[in-house]
Amino acid sequence: MKIIHTSDWHLGCSLYGRKRYEEMEAFLEWLSELLEEENIDVLLVAGDIFDTTTPSNRAQELYYRFLCQVAESSCRHVVITAGNHDSPSFLNAPRELLRHLQVYIVGSMGESPDDEVLLLKNAQGEAELIVCAVPYLRDRDIRRVEAGESVEDKGRKLVEGIRSHYALLAERVGAIQAGLKKPVPIVAMGHLLVAGGQTVEGDGVREIYPGALAQVGADIFPPLFDYVALGHLHAFQTVAGKETCRYSGAPLPMGFGEAAREKKVIKVEFTDAKVGITPITVPLFQALRNIRGDWQQIEEQLAVLKSEQQNTWVEIFYEGTEIISDLREKVDEAVAGTDIEVLRVGNKSQWDRELSLLGEGEALAELHPQEVFIRCLDAYEVEESQRPELLRLYNEVVDSLDLEDGMAE
Repeated sequence: MKIIHTSDWHLGCSLYGRKRYEEMEAFLEWLSELLEEENIDVLLVAGDIFDTTTPSNRAQELYYRFLCQVAESSCRHVVITAGNHDSPSFLNAPRELLRHLQVYIVGSMGESPDDEVLLLKNAQGEAELIVCAVPYLRDRDIRRVEAGESVEDKGRKLVEGIRSHYALLAERVGAIQAGLKKPVPIVAMGHLLVAGGQTVEGDGVREIYPGALAQVGADIFPPLFDYVALGHLHAFQTVAGKETCRYSGAPLPMGFGEAAREKKVIKVEFTDAKVGITPITVPLFQALRNIRGDWQQIEEQLAVLKSEQQNTWVEIFYEGTEIISDLREKVDEAVAGTDIEVLRVGNKSQWDRELSLLGEGEALAELHPQEVFIRCLDAYEVEESQRPELLRLYNEVVDSLDLEDGMAE
């Protein structure tokens, strides 16, 4: 029995305004070929299939085309669970149709354990795998709200609810296993953050259980699970040092903080009551590079990139002490005529200046927008003669934005 564990595709995602359909299409094509080459029996996708609850037509096209390809391959089963980015109702809508292709969708917590406990069978009708397909468990699904609850009470109830849910499924699995002629492997899926899980700055991981995340330990998963396939964190990693409890991570670098990190899918193979785990590196479909330093260091790193003659998306963070007011223009000039595309330019000296606008004990949200603008004029030493016209233009922009907000409501 061979399984591929993946998660967090985020179909339709973008990076600083650049859509990433070509990368995801290349990944899905690679994954489809991998399933054939490795003679995989089951594909598990542990949540966040789409980046939003209302995916674009192109994102949906990639998704359904891939499922059709897998249905025609040697892979016998696909199990997909919803993540916190997914719409449960959207994922569930075609599930009865997809089940005819041996694609099992679990978009939300079921009314009974049988909605999430799947007994998968081979071509001869013999049981070969039990999957506890647990989607992202929403607060309202697992916690009863009571008046006067403290933050600690809410966190404790969340953890208890998650633990109880997995325990209930494990009980059902035990009953199914007892009725089989021979034991079969048992796999659990989940979309949550387990204590000790590592994130990377800028990787886009969204907090899902505020205040309770650090309390969700790996002990919530009953010991009868032979492997736990997790989603939500975008970095490939084990949980609490347990080789059989893992995050596959996202197949694409979700931000420049992951630019140098290898992405993985996980092959899990069950043979004679043993579990073999093999991480498989996902090819890099779009080069990303994070560049930091003063202007000389930035120029030197860009020169190295230009010599590589590779299509690269770049994030630049200027950390020099010299004030460069035309930083973006200088960067664009440095990469003109190359395959380098600069998606973002950050200026630390400018940010520091803007932060200095705040007095001790002040918060930006507490200041009137016009007060912030006036302080900016002061910080940049704008002449008094220019200020009335700039302030008039600023107020026009604010008024137009307020009008748009009112019309949107």
